[in-house]
Amino acid sequence: MALAHQRLTVKLSIAALAMFGFGYALVPLYDVFCDITGLNGKTSTEAASAEAAVVDSQREVLVEFIARPNKNMPWVFEPVVTRLRVHPGEIHQVNYLARNETALPMVAQAVPSVSPGQAALYFNKIECFCFNQQALAAGQEMLMPLQFYVDPALPSQFSTITLSYTLYQVQGAETTAPAGTVTGDNYE
Repeated sequence: MALAHQRLTVKLSIAALAMFGFGYALVPLYDVFCDITGLNGKTSTEAASAEAAVVDSQREVLVEFIARPNKNMPWVFEPVVTRLRVHPGEIHQVNYLARNETALPMVAQAVPSVSPGQAALYFNKIECFCFNQQALAAGQEMLMPLQFYVDPALPSQFSTITLSYTLYQVQGAETTAPAGTVTGDNYE
């Protein structure tokens, strides 16, 4: 009887370790799956190149910009422009405003999402503040640029793309404010 209990204990221990390993591997596997399929609106974190893009002047796509800080992030975070009509293949730049309204220096990271999810494969960021962490001293604000284009291969069923950013605080990061950071209302 003791031998049967020992075998059962070994089998259950192996099953528990296998479940832990599977759960640990799910996060990177999910990220790879989202990158491949565009599911959940995840976009690539690599800068795109617009050199090969040809402008489709016969078509317009409405790009909507949304920004929100995480509920625990005490910054103001908003797009300067909320909507922009673009021709696929044209390069555009928009800015987002971030302001640290706390009495402490903080570091943040923006996480993008594109809707509809299938359109994420055709929304290309050339330069984006989301590629790097953003540090602001107490009371400082800055404009953060996003340079992008919509791939002309975007299927015709998509006439609107929504780009949404959520801003999160980065715990334990270096809090030196970058050059070009401004204080007060004198940003351009």
